[in-house]
Amino acid sequence: MIISSHNKSLRGSVNVIVSKSQVHRLLICAALSGSPTVIEQVQLSKDIQATIDCINGVLADVLFEKDVLSVKPYILPKNDCLLDCNESGSTFRMLLPVFAALGNGCEFTGRPGLEKRPISPLYELLSSNGCTLSQKGKFPLSLGGKLMPSGFEIDGNISSQFISGLLFAAPLLQGDSSIAVTKGIQSYPYIQMTLDALQRFKIDVEVIDKLHYKIKGGQKFISPGRVVAEGDWSNAAFWMVAAAIGRDCDVTVRNINPQSIQGDKKIAEILKLLGAHIEYRHNDVRVRSGRLTAVRIDASDIPDLVPVLAVAAAAAIGKTEIVNAQRLRYKESDRLETVYRMLLNLGADIKATDSALIINGTGRLTGGVVDSYNDHRIAMAAAVASLICEHPVEIKNSQAVEKSYPLFFEEFNRLTI
Repeated sequence: MIISSHNKSLRGSVNVIVSKSQVHRLLICAALSGSPTVIEQVQLSKDIQATIDCINGVLADVLFEKDVLSVKPYILPKNDCLLDCNESGSTFRMLLPVFAALGNGCEFTGRPGLEKRPISPLYELLSSNGCTLSQKGKFPLSLGGKLMPSGFEIDGNISSQFISGLLFAAPLLQGDSSIAVTKGIQSYPYIQMTLDALQRFKIDVEVIDKLHYKIKGGQKFISPGRVVAEGDWSNAAFWMVAAAIGRDCDVTVRNINPQSIQGDKKIAEILKLLGAHIEYRHNDVRVRSGRLTAVRIDASDIPDLVPVLAVAAAAAIGKTEIVNAQRLRYKESDRLETVYRMLLNLGADIKATDSALIINGTGRLTGGVVDSYNDHRIAMAAAVASLICEHPVEIKNSQAVEKSYPLFFEEFNRLTI
């Protein structure tokens, strides 16, 4: 796809897509509860569809109609099923402990990119606590046995999804459990989103601190009946950065909760520090372009923002350092490497280290050809970068946006003037 929005502006309003991180969690809780749940204001993406596909016909009947997901859980889950997670790391890493706790033998599969993403130390934890698993790093991954209650210890430096999966699983066990997160923790706000979903379904988790949790076994998930999904700050960030960096831009993002516990709402604070004009109106946020200057950004809790923040850094004047970003090595692509290559190909002065990006921003890029590396956030970031390019941007494998935001390019073209 060729994006010819160089030296153009974005103006208007956009209804941001639903938070897939929240919908994953609500779907899992709904499937484990004892009565039906309706989840409102949902738009499908490949990742959400992956969780639906793994649950539907196995744990529950799931029906999507218009913008509503209806989940009718089974009394007894089915056994020996093949669960296709497609490319969704959230689906795979959070459902693996759940099925281990249920004791339902099954096989997990997915696209080759998912197969290569790290599953240690969750794999070893399940193996040492009652489960049998086939060879790590190879699909299909067979799961047998049954997870036993325990004092679980797990490294928090690889993925918060491991901790979230254990938090979903532990209440299903017959005895009490605890979770101790070792070696620090990355993306803690995503664990908060898990705790919020569990609370909505009446699951009690004793949070001692962000590294220690106690969970009573034998709990019942109790459906609230109806829940409304929030708009996604992670995807709102692309519109907000576009408005901040483009020439005379003015974009209002609708259906976004300023009080959300989503960690990526920090995008508003960062853009304000950079020099953009931010204005809240109920569940809308308006962003207007301004003169941007460099800042230092700690990415430890906001890794999904890094691709588009790197674009903002290229638009800002001066040296921006995006630090504590080592977890990006384990995303849909090695995002430290692919963000670096994307911006380098567009003419940025950028360097990458093992855990950081350093961008000497000039406010302008040249344009050119980039590859999305089949990573949705790289494709969207490249489109946003085109607004400060002197020449068109060609994005190879732009269809990667279907993973999280299928209508992104349609909305981008609609807002471009």
